[in-house]
Amino acid sequence: MLFELTLSTILFLVLAAFFAGFVDSIAGGGGLIQLPALLIGLPKSETVTVLGTNKFASVFGTTTAAALYRRQIKPEPKALIAMALPAFFGSMAGAALASRLPTDAMRPIVFVLLIAVALYTWRKPELGAIELLRHSSKKHHLIAIGAGLVIGFYDGIFGPGTGSFLMLILVAGLGYAFISASAIAKVVNVSTNVAAIIVFGLHGVILWKLGLLMAASNVSGAIVGSRLAIKGGSTLVRKVFLLVTLALIVKVGIDTFATL
Repeated sequence: MLFELTLSTILFLVLAAFFAGFVDSIAGGGGLIQLPALLIGLPKSETVTVLGTNKFASVFGTTTAAALYRRQIKPEPKALIAMALPAFFGSMAGAALASRLPTDAMRPIVFVLLIAVALYTWRKPELGAIELLRHSSKKHHLIAIGAGLVIGFYDGIFGPGTGSFLMLILVAGLGYAFISASAIAKVVNVSTNVAAIIVFGLHGVILWKLGLLMAASNVSGAIVGSRLAIKGGSTLVRKVFLLVTLALIVKVGIDTFATL
């Protein structure tokens, strides 16, 4: 498949993967760049093939960002596991249904939810500026488990806005600072990506060579982005988070109303 693509298409996809890794490592939303690029670059491929290749290319950059964050920011391990493990199984279930269930009906709901996320974050400038964890340890972990399962399933079956939803739950629901929330979200996202890759890989729908090429570029972007985020702290992550969420609102809104 890789050698059937023109050089300009390959360069376009590699560049898109770099910027996707850069944005995703700061505040999530890399799929906003990489997935549409794949849809443009692979117009004859089935949607499930594009989704699988996108997940495969993304997981390397997300893993790199997660590792870089962990060197500087060390969230409590139990909270990470409480969210990442259910997210893994939720994503597997979602990916297994991705080619069987129509997802068009989800777009209006996601559109409204993303607007709510953006408005809530914008109206609370103090949100996520400092870390002040909420709830007892047991309730904290139960919320993390439930959110991980639901968002993981959503990421496997559809995906747009996953990073925004993870960040809002972690910041507004559990009391993490934006920079810590970004670090946790990366680990959870690695979990959901790996689960989806297992399912898509078993069905033979991933373009491995193209995915590896894009993965290398995605990793480069993730290194630059995560270092910038760690240096800029929660203030920078919040700004990028709002920009990414607004971009997602526009993208999902266009997709929603263009099909009506």
